[in-house]
Amino acid sequence: MNEVPLMPKATAVWLVENTSLSFKQIANFCNLHEVEVQGIADGDVAKGIKAYNPILAGQLTREEIQLSSDDVNRPLELNKKVIEISKKEKKKIKYIPLSKRQDRPDAVLWLIKNCNELKDSQISKLIGTTKNTVLSIRKKNYWNYNSLSAKDPVAINLCTQLDLQNAIEKAKRKIEKEKKKKEKDIKKNEKGQEKD
Repeated sequence: MNEVPLMPKATAVWLVENTSLSFKQIANFCNLHEVEVQGIADGDVAKGIKAYNPILAGQLTREEIQLSSDDVNRPLELNKKVIEISKKEKKKIKYIPLSKRQDRPDAVLWLIKNCNELKDSQISKLIGTTKNTVLSIRKKNYWNYNSLSAKDPVAINLCTQLDLQNAIEKAKRKIEKEKKKKEKDIKKNEKGQEKD
């Protein structure tokens, strides 16, 4: 089966109305039956279907139509556009169902206890809560702190294991980088004192 244009019937309507192509050529291009295309020309088929211009849509060129109009045996060829699809997705706002929202503070508590390398901003991003909530739970002055019970955010579907793993690795890399910077600064200071 050859590639079919977008909205084949509407495209066929336009081709019947605006070109001198044969029914067979239009039928083959639009993947329709020749009798169906003849029905479109007679007004029996596709009543109420608005014609769709394949030239404006970039599916055909005027030259392609002209070449096929001149040669009845030449099939129309779909103009294939190379469309680049970027991998980068738009940042989606994480929607958390109402039923899960009361679990967020429990998940924050779990992350504070079990993943202490994570920063407050990372926790709030993972769970979909505010930094103030994370900070108040960390400082144990959250309004409902005594009734919180630590729950794994992956187990209660607030984030994926992959997201959690990536956040932990990122935090560890940052800690390692800061540690190396401190060591470098200490060595620099020691060398400076030796010169004095």
